Amino acid sequence: MLVLVTYDVNITSQDGEKRLRRIAKECQNYGQRVQNSVFECLVNETQFTLLKARLKDIINEDLDSLRFYRLGKNWERHTETIGKKTSFDMTSELIV
Repeated sequence: MLVLVTYDVNITSQDGEKRLRRIAKECQNYGQRVQNSVFECLVNETQFTLLKARLKDIINEDLDSLRFYRLGKNWERHTETIGKKTSFDMTSELIV
């Protein structure tokens, strides 16, 4: 399933900047950045549960916020891009 992860981190302190970097790094382990604080993550239920738990451990719930949008298995029909496309096809093979 495709999950859209969005976050807003209070960066008025060094600790906030550190949380911001840690959240982005964790999201990169599961998907691709499509905008500054937005990631598309192609995951199964177990991976999604683990991602949520890891991100929840990073944020400060009094200052920051996380949003998860579950687009499901037929996400291709529910997404549209206008303008510069900077993402890659997450369903194709990735050769490193």
